[in-house]
Amino acid sequence: MTQSFLGRRGIAVAPHSLAAEAALSVLREGGNALEAMIAAAASIAVVYPHMNSIGGDGFWVINGPGGQSLGIDASGASAAAATLDAYAPRGVRGSIPFRGGVAALTVAGTVSGWGAAHVLAREWGGRLPLSRLLEDAIWYAREGIPVTHSQWACTTAKRAELDPIAGFSETFLVNGQVPQAGSLFCQPRLAATLSRLAARGTDDFYRGELAREIAAELATLGSPLTHDDLAAHHARRIDPLSLRLPGATLLNMTPPSQGVVSLMILGIMQRLTGWDVDPLGPAFVHAQVEATKQAFALRDRHVTDPAFMSVAPESLLQDDLLDELAGRISLTEAAPFGRKTDPGDTVWMGVIDGEGRAVSFIQSIYHEFGSGLVLPGSGINWQNRGCSFSLDAAHVNALAPGKRPFHTLNPAMARLDDGRLMAYGTMGGDGQPQTQATVFSRIHRFGIAPQAAIEMPRWLLGRTWGQPSDSLKLEARFPESTFAALRAMGHDVEALADWDESVGHAGALIREANGLLIGGFDPRSNGAVAAF
Repeated sequence: MTQSFLGRRGIAVAPHSLAAEAALSVLREGGNALEAMIAAAASIAVVYPHMNSIGGDGFWVINGPGGQSLGIDASGASAAAATLDAYAPRGVRGSIPFRGGVAALTVAGTVSGWGAAHVLAREWGGRLPLSRLLEDAIWYAREGIPVTHSQWACTTAKRAELDPIAGFSETFLVNGQVPQAGSLFCQPRLAATLSRLAARGTDDFYRGELAREIAAELATLGSPLTHDDLAAHHARRIDPLSLRLPGATLLNMTPPSQGVVSLMILGIMQRLTGWDVDPLGPAFVHAQVEATKQAFALRDRHVTDPAFMSVAPESLLQDDLLDELAGRISLTEAAPFGRKTDPGDTVWMGVIDGEGRAVSFIQSIYHEFGSGLVLPGSGINWQNRGCSFSLDAAHVNALAPGKRPFHTLNPAMARLDDGRLMAYGTMGGDGQPQTQATVFSRIHRFGIAPQAAIEMPRWLLGRTWGQPSDSLKLEARFPESTFAALRAMGHDVEALADWDESVGHAGALIREANGLLIGGFDPRSNGAVAAF
């Protein structure tokens, strides 16, 4: 098993090594954690193009000077023209299509998050210009990236579905073929767009000349988004949600993120007993899976754009409610799980600098390649997050103009009572809160080092990236006794490959009380920890 990675003056983790190195180069130049994360976010949008894009959304949970906690919500709202009356006739089997212009119905917010983070970085004494922070991403887009096996496999799997979508083949195929792993893949239009942002600032994406060009291109491709929709968008500074557990205070993102679900799962598990004996045993898996079912049920009833919620997000974390949910769980028998979960695709990254400022960050285009649309001039692959809206007016996540859709995205952070600070997270749709809980519990409750906690086999209830079924899936490296015991409890158990990407690309960073930095990355990804 790989040892955890150590640092002293700065550390970063990402699901692609080049993004982690981009962050580290900024830290080495005296940049702070926010500046380093902007560099990583821009780079990952280039070097992992099947999973990310500047045409998506982003969320930030931040530990600032003096332990101040804050967040940035860089998620975009639906178009003013995206009404139920306009969309219902266009739906396929009563839902919004996953691909094409009708799926590209929400503003891409992540670039605004970079801008908000850069402003905050300056408030913390940061000095590096945006042009420096986007430098690596621009170079990789212009000069070419090494194609990963993940990019090749995903493009191959999705090609037939996405070939008819405007701009996909011209952008993601080379000479009409899927680029082979190990070949070079260039994105000159994206390089030019990033260069414009570096010169003119992120506001150009929403209210400048670039915004007008983006809006015109979206209109020709059938999207309802307009220049006014882009101009109305701003990233928001928020106070993260928090949950107090014995020995730790957990932080996560507010709705429309499902961060409250990640907190609920750990809050429910704290009220259960007997599961924290064996990190590969059936009791641990069963307790967390059953807590997940309880949290998902309330999530699906309540969580959406907070402006449209009927309950305060904090109310879902109250002790009496968590007590009640824990009381519904049998420690020996699985509850039914009949819902169909949604797949999702994203990246999580973390940075901690030498002063203890930390960022837990997540960026997404929703499904692989998002809507599939690539804008012809700017080379931006636009997200399809809006296809998660329901066309049922009574649904909590019903489509409405100017509404932010429910997000699976949620970056996590924890302050431990022994003085440690932990930033952790994963990609993977509905798997995100599950993997977060697994990694946190293995580190906090079982005392396992970050790298080992991430490398150990994991599980997934439901579907996520690349998975068609809603069973309980365990990587095959779990002991056979765990499979057998879970089946005896009534779980519908399915075996995955030994190292399966569908359980997410996780990562974790810890700053010890004495300033030592420790990190772990996921070998299921192309990631790395970079430290100095």
